[in-house]
Order: sequence, then structure tokens, then C-alpha cells
Amino acid sequence: MHVHILGICGTFMGGVAALARACGHRVTGSDLNVYPPMSTQLSALGIELIEGYGAGQLELKPDVVVIGNVMSRGMPVIEAVLERALPYTSGPQWLAQAVLRDRWVLAVAGTHGKTTTSSMLAWILEDAGLAPGFLIGGIPQNFEHSARLGSAPFFVIEADEYDTAFFDKRAKFVHYRPRTLVLNNLEYDHADIYPDLASIEQQFQHLLRNVPGGGRIVCNGADGNLERVLQAGCWTPVERFAGSGAVTGDARFQWRASVPPGGDYSRFQVLFEGRECGELLWNAMGAHNADNALAALAAARHAGVPIEQGIQALGRFQGVARRMQLRGVAGGIRVYDDFAHHPTAILTTIDGLRRRVGRERIIAVLEPRSQTMRLGVHQQALAHSLEGADEVWLYAPPSLKWDVGAAVTPLGARAHVVAELDALVLELSRRLRSGDHVLIMSNGGFGGLHTRLLQALVARPE
Repeated sequence: MHVHILGICGTFMGGVAALARACGHRVTGSDLNVYPPMSTQLSALGIELIEGYGAGQLELKPDVVVIGNVMSRGMPVIEAVLERALPYTSGPQWLAQAVLRDRWVLAVAGTHGKTTTSSMLAWILEDAGLAPGFLIGGIPQNFEHSARLGSAPFFVIEADEYDTAFFDKRAKFVHYRPRTLVLNNLEYDHADIYPDLASIEQQFQHLLRNVPGGGRIVCNGADGNLERVLQAGCWTPVERFAGSGAVTGDARFQWRASVPPGGDYSRFQVLFEGRECGELLWNAMGAHNADNALAALAAARHAGVPIEQGIQALGRFQGVARRMQLRGVAGGIRVYDDFAHHPTAILTTIDGLRRRVGRERIIAVLEPRSQTMRLGVHQQALAHSLEGADEVWLYAPPSLKWDVGAAVTPLGARAHVVAELDALVLELSRRLRSGDHVLIMSNGGFGGLHTRLLQALVARPE
């Protein structure tokens, strides 16, 4: 079969393309901007790429057109697909029918931590010799690619709540029909498509209706929004992990992490139903990653991996690209790259780093790039989320239509707002000193800031 994918260079659709190729199909695709690293990865798989959304690409005469959610009515290729009545489907729907239909799907959903938890879960299964398939919205360092067909029956998928396609406004994850479902947390996000939290909760309720009674739901029991979703209707056994705010001994939680006071969660004891199962000693840090680990261990246990074996596997977990990833050290200054772009994720990321570095200076650098951030939805929570940093730098280009400076006024002289990337690199390179930890946060490339800053630090006079 010839599969042609529109919007192929996004992480999800690029993963779909790789899976389609692994299934033996001929795969072609197009995107508005075709550039590395995704273009290189796809070309290496023998996938022909076309720049732009012109109708002429349909002369390839594909058997089916798979349409990504970046596509919309009015684009020439979309209008041509509809006018010619060509067979088309969405990425999630194609995935569900062509790959997931006969698999044991382990899906990870939630506002935060999906990529990391999915990567942990896939690695635990891999380390146990189960050779799972997976599709993850990032690059797990243990695998070095984001998608793999794997061996039956297990398939791990990052279950995104973003909408499916211009013709299907349901969340992507309703297509996946998981047998094992992880619910990490639930907050308001994606303000460009969801008017309020209740509308997102409704999508999560649709997801729960697809989990069989013989399956398993692994849920953050400390999240009140998730509890409200479960109360609205759940027909599947639920195991709850503690969440970082759980009270010791609370019987509601089957899974808990026990860490010494002030610990950075780089080592903690895993407890299941009150029993100590082993100590996890690993390279990760932060209470949020302890939560992610508990969720992954619980999901892997449902797939047959003993808890103790899962703990040992996580001890060899190498992390995920762009999740507190150390990009380099120059002049004694450490520069990190992190995907955090929601106030809660920003808060927990800074807290995790603070627990690791103690009183050493943390310089937080944030690009408010997500659609929700650009709309200013979270501006009231922004200052609090950055409170744990010693200095805060925010990139606010003219296209940002809300007052970033006013939002971070509570931080006083610690907060700086810059409208130009060149100026941001210059100011940071002047002010940073040996021993600083520079935490750069964005859900995009941030104009190559990480590399530019490291180069500037190397070049500056002693």
C-alpha cells in the first residue's frame, strides 16, 4: 500500500511514517518546512519528502492520504483530496487500525510527564526482554528514536489530548483503546482548542470508556481533577500512585515513593501496598520524576514485569532528550535544555534542580511559546512557577500580545524581559558566572539559544 502523509515532519506524524514503513508500505509525505533532524531521519528510511502543501503531490496517486492535525481547510492539497473524493484518514485513526488493533496497548495520558513516563515504561519492557513497540513524542536516550514497531503484543504510546484532525475534533487518545492506561495528571492546557478544563475532562471521560474491565488504570491519586473524571464513570480496576504531595500511610495509594527529607529523588524507596520493593538509584531527579517512575512501574507490572525487575531497569534509564538535558558546560557554567512550558512543569523542574544543586545559582530562561502561553492564559501563575530561581529571564518578542513584565513583577529585580534573542545571548553571557546552572525552558527550538549561549561563553574573555 502507498501511504501519503500530510504534515509528516511533526514528531507524532513522523513516528506514524516510520511505523508505516516498518509495516512494509511505501511512504511519502509533505510538510510546510522540511528540514533536519526529522527530514534526515525520514529520508534514511526511504521516505520521499515534498516541501509545501500543493495539490500536485496527489499525482503520486497514494492508496490513502493520512492527514495531520496541522492541516486545515483552504490548503490546496486538502481541497484537492476532498474534491477528488480520495480515501483519507487521520494519523491516530490509521495507527489504531494498522498497528494497534491486535496489540496490548499501554497508553500514557496527562498534562505533564507523558513523554518521560512513556519512555520509562518502554524501557522497562525492553529491559525485561519483551521488545515492545512504541510511539513517543520525544527521543528516549535508551532507544535513540521515537517510534518502533516492536514485537507483539506490547505497544507503548504517548496518549496526547490534542485534537485529531480538522475533520475529527476528538482527542487523539480516544482512538487508541488501551488495555493499560496511565493518568499522570490533569490541568488546563491547549487553550487554542479547549475553552475550559471541563472540556478536557470530557475527553478523558471518553478515554476511560475505551478501557476494558479486564484492563488496568494507573492514576495519580493526588490529582483532584483526575478523581473527578474517574467518578464520572470508570469500569476498570484502578491503582493509584502517591503523587508528590501524598501523606505517608494513606491507604488510598497502592504506590508510594519514600525519600529522605530534602532529598532530590535521585534515590528513593519504592513501596507497593505498604511493602518495600527496592531502592531506585538513578540519574533522574525531582518529585515529578518519582511520580513518573511509580506510574511506569505500575503499568509494567500489569504487563507482567515484576516490580523489583522494573526498579533495576529504571536504574539504567538514560532519560529523554530535552528533559533536563545537559547541553554543555563552559567556564564552569552548566546549560540545560528542558521542555517545560506550563507553570506546573516549570515549578517542578526548578524544584528538582534546586534539590540537586542546593544554594548554587539557578538562572531560569523561559520562552512562552506554546499556544496556551502565547494567549496569556497562565500569566497569573507565571511568577509563582519561577519563584525558585535566583534569576529569571523571559523572551518576549513583539508578537507576544500580553505584558510579560507585569506578570513577573512579584519577582522584583530578579526578573528580566528581553525582546531580541541576540540581546538575550549577550546579556546572559555577560552576567553568568562559574558555578551557575542555566535552565532554558521552551517547547520549541528557542532559536538555537542553547548552542549560541555556549558559544558565547566559550568566546568571552577570561
